[in-house]
Amino acid sequence: QVQLVESGGGLVQAGGSLRLSCAASGRTFITYIMGWFRQAPGKEREFVARITPSTNYKYYADSVKGRFAISRDNAKNTVYLQMNSLKAEDTAVYYCVASQRGWRSADIDYWGQGTQVTVSS
Repeated sequence: QVQLVESGGGLVQAGGSLRLSCAASGRTFITYIMGWFRQAPGKEREFVARITPSTNYKYYADSVKGRFAISRDNAKNTVYLQMNSLKAEDTAVYYCVASQRGWRSADIDYWGQGTQVTVSS
């Protein structure tokens, strides 16, 4: 069992930055690919970024590539999402996720409770 707790969301002006953190419980953190999804009002949940446990291979959605950076600290069981050059369309609830199976929403093993990010234009 893995529990995920996000923090770091908030209100920021367009062009600004935020860093989200996700603290994971459990000694199996190192076995999971960690990542982030988001869901904007009236839209489906969408993939944002993911990072593998040991090689730290990173993969991003096209909409955030070059602006967001995912990282993980396995010693602290924590994954981060640095968000720069934020746009109004980045406004969403951001979810930390852990998966061993795949990256469709239905394949995700564990979800955090979500943290709201609001970007004012």
